[in-house]
Amino acid sequence: MTTSVETAKHYIPENLPSHIQHFINGEFVDSLSGKTFDVLDPVSNGNYATAAAGQKEDIDLAVAAAREAFVNGPWPKMKPRERARVLNKIADAVEAQEARLAELETFDTGLPITQAKGQALRAAENFRFFADLIVAQFDDAMKVPGSQINYVNRKPIGVAGLITPWNTPFMLESWKLAPALATGNTVVLKPAEFTPLSASLWAQIFKDAGLPDGVFNLVNGLGEEAGDALVKHPDVPLISFTGETTTGQTIFRNAAANLKGLSMELGGKSPCVVFADADLDAAIDSALFGVFSLNGERCTAGSRILVERAIYDEFCEKYAARAKNIVVGDPHDPKTQVGALVHPEHYRKVASYVEIGKSEGRLLAGGGRPAHLPEGNYIAPTVFADVAPDARIFQEEIFGPVVAITPFENDDEALALANNTKYGLAAYIWTQNLTRAHNFSQNVEAGMVWLNSHNVRDLRTPFGGVKASGLGHEGGYRSIDFYTDQQAVHITLGSVHTPKFGA
Repeated sequence: MTTSVETAKHYIPENLPSHIQHFINGEFVDSLSGKTFDVLDPVSNGNYATAAAGQKEDIDLAVAAAREAFVNGPWPKMKPRERARVLNKIADAVEAQEARLAELETFDTGLPITQAKGQALRAAENFRFFADLIVAQFDDAMKVPGSQINYVNRKPIGVAGLITPWNTPFMLESWKLAPALATGNTVVLKPAEFTPLSASLWAQIFKDAGLPDGVFNLVNGLGEEAGDALVKHPDVPLISFTGETTTGQTIFRNAAANLKGLSMELGGKSPCVVFADADLDAAIDSALFGVFSLNGERCTAGSRILVERAIYDEFCEKYAARAKNIVVGDPHDPKTQVGALVHPEHYRKVASYVEIGKSEGRLLAGGGRPAHLPEGNYIAPTVFADVAPDARIFQEEIFGPVVAITPFENDDEALALANNTKYGLAAYIWTQNLTRAHNFSQNVEAGMVWLNSHNVRDLRTPFGGVKASGLGHEGGYRSIDFYTDQQAVHITLGSVHTPKFGA
């Protein structure tokens, strides 16, 4: 079996920084300790930069700046329209730098350049969306005529701690930054240590847009150092985290002491369920894109494909043939569809699952490193069929270009297989039967369901998972709810009838 490949190149963008700093209270600074860590590019696995390695004392400085900006600064007190103007300026700046942002994101993450370009535009749209939403936001009022009126004040909570992942980092940072800032909070961002490059661009974008000093702060560093200090800090009442489940469990434990508000979108092992009456070509298109786009490094990847027995052999044959034709190569080449995995540590993890899969399923495509790419973190799109539901590659999140295909006989078995993991982030259902589609979607254990569609999302809808895939939801008004306190004010309009204790 062969895979279409492009020979890897070592493309280095112009004006690449050799050192990445924190951004605290409007200034770029190094760690107080002087500690740094190396940052690799995933094509050569060479060190292209160092980054300041944040420690507890650096987090303390960032939180103090954010707290001062919240208590005494203008940002939380500004009218929604005033904040919206700044958010739209941020969106304008992101759109204006689309090509540069995509170039840096591709270099830092290994994502194909055509897919990285879309991330910048989505990031800009997140800021525009929340700029509109806060202007249109209204609060509830409840009345009992002649007796009582009750109304709700929405108030920003304070310093929001934002911890973001390394897959599509710039866009995923915007999902948290836009609503946190729109609602009047100040923030401390801790980006993933594998991919700090694009996050460093936010500082100048925000400064040029007129965001007051101290409202946005960024501390680079390792999760167990900078991330841990941010989660435990008593002056950070909110933590929004996207990442893998075991880290989420650690954050949950460490946030308990201060009873922090938590929103966590965690791991996934999402089913893509294909019934015999589905539009087979459309389902194959979606099932391929859903697991092999973004190098397979996506939380919502449909990495378990469940196919009705009547079309199982045909599906497997067509799917594997297409997977073999996916172009793997230089992330900066527009023809590339799968680039390099983000880091050698992650490459080793995914490669180990490929080897496990060879004893748990029938290998139809891929199975390791493409022959023409001897260096870099490349894995060919890998397809296993006949995978049992207790197999590790069926149960565990791989987070790479690896898919398991399993047959089912009827609707009940399909649902049982779909729900047979600890995860519950997304599900994809392919059928022309409207009754089945709606009943299945309501019974599948997933925070998000796509019917006869790939992963396209309306920003007004909630985003999040169930079971081990997350805690809480963001997106649309759910983000407004998370980043604000809702204070109820009660007013009596008539005579006050209070029991006269002690009279």
